[in-house]
Amino acid sequence: MPWTSEHIKWLVDTGERLKTADGKEVEVWEFRHLKDEAVLSAWAKHFRNHYCLDTDIDFLRGALPRPDYLTNIKFPCSTSKLGRGIRAGDFGEILVSDYLQWCLGYWVPRVRWSSKSVRDESPRGSDVIGFQFHKQNGEASTEDVLFAFESKTKFSASKINRLQDAINDSAKDHIRIDESLNFIKQKLFEKREIDQAQRIERFQSPVDRPYKETYGAAAIISEECFDAEELASADCGKIPKSAKSKEVFPHPKGDSLVLLVIKGLDMMKLVHELYRRAADEA
Repeated sequence: MPWTSEHIKWLVDTGERLKTADGKEVEVWEFRHLKDEAVLSAWAKHFRNHYCLDTDIDFLRGALPRPDYLTNIKFPCSTSKLGRGIRAGDFGEILVSDYLQWCLGYWVPRVRWSSKSVRDESPRGSDVIGFQFHKQNGEASTEDVLFAFESKTKFSASKINRLQDAINDSAKDHIRIDESLNFIKQKLFEKREIDQAQRIERFQSPVDRPYKETYGAAAIISEECFDAEELASADCGKIPKSAKSKEVFPHPKGDSLVLLVIKGLDMMKLVHELYRRAADEA
């Protein structure tokens, strides 16, 4: 697959740690992106291939030029309010996928973004799922790990605590994990990546073949929107059951929930530039 990890070198652990209202630790990382043409071009190719493989684009685009096909059909719209939000959300999910794969060492299938039928919508299910196999031969082990991460972005001013939103969505992951696993396996099967699809099968029978589960919530925030006090007000134990209900319940994995904040300068500007480059350099 045409994935590259060069840009992940810009993701740096600041060593800063926040404490949530219920005492959970939040890691603060910084995405220190630079105007490095070689890295940006490689990253743009990596990013583009989440939506459409370079090997497939000429068949799919018909008579359209590659940039037009990507900009007007595959990539979220840059001008509509909804499209801008989806662009930011997709960017955050892909960056968290890269973090999970190259910083933490998980295998992260990349099928979510190419499977959209409507470009300005987010697919349902868990945002990012990664897998770690304890034995190199792939044999099932109780030390195998499934890691489900929820990602939220905040690249413009608002009073919404996006870390809390990620925590709230993460609380639902244990319910929808079966559907998410089936979706990944089905998409890999459709691509005839049978060996990878069979690796997913190992995690579909947790009672018969148990494994470890880890859950995470990430907020990717532009530097100008970063508010440590706001983020620290997040609480893993006070999650509304619904918007119409004042009842709350704790995150089922709150004690071990991984909390992550990634901040960076001019993130929405970076997002638009990445999409532009991904289309123009196709």
